Amino acid sequence: MKRALFQWSGGKDSSFALFKAMKEWNIEGLFTSLSAEFKRISMHGVREELLDLQAESIGLPLHKMFLEEDATHDTYDRELAVHLKPFVNDGIKDLILGDIYLEDLRKYREDQMGAIGLTCNFPLWGGDTHQLFKDFVDAGFKAVTVAVNDELGDKFIGRTLDMDFYNELPDGVDPCGEKGEFHTFVYDGPIFSKPIPFKIGDKLVREYNYKDADGNHIHSKFHFCDLEMK
Repeated sequence: MKRALFQWSGGKDSSFALFKAMKEWNIEGLFTSLSAEFKRISMHGVREELLDLQAESIGLPLHKMFLEEDATHDTYDRELAVHLKPFVNDGIKDLILGDIYLEDLRKYREDQMGAIGLTCNFPLWGGDTHQLFKDFVDAGFKAVTVAVNDELGDKFIGRTLDMDFYNELPDGVDPCGEKGEFHTFVYDGPIFSKPIPFKIGDKLVREYNYKDADGNHIHSKFHFCDLEMK
């Protein structure tokens, strides 16, 4: 089987993509970016200690890239090249990711990784997100939401991903959260040798103000749930 590195987020799409990729690739390690200040997974906010337990249970080496909170896209791309080039020099030419259907994100990743010397592979690409959610649950994975947008709010933060969760999602919300509606932490499933112990900690709401690509001012709220070591 071909050698590959896996870009790991600790969430459901990442876990399900790894599950599928392990059948076709020799996965030689997981790669994750974290906040240098808070020691948490970028975007998801999951503690580094829980990330370490995931990698230990999966049985793969974990490679970390720490980024400052104010890191620009240029800084991110530069640091990514520094961290990933040694794998390319070692003969690994493929990177596997969990994206499903966002074309602009895929193109960004392919351009970004292509400049480093890596080919992107997407095991879930083009899949129906309703079916992917059901297949994820049927495969025996267990996950909990760690961040949800304001539309989902308190009702969905800290929730286990099961068919009750799926059936209660409002119309228009992607069942895999592909548009960023929610993020998850996977704590058990067929890729793990043992469940990851954790407990639900504090919940909080953060507000964000920024400009989109067209210069429009955007205001949004996200609900977060802190997972603590058990």
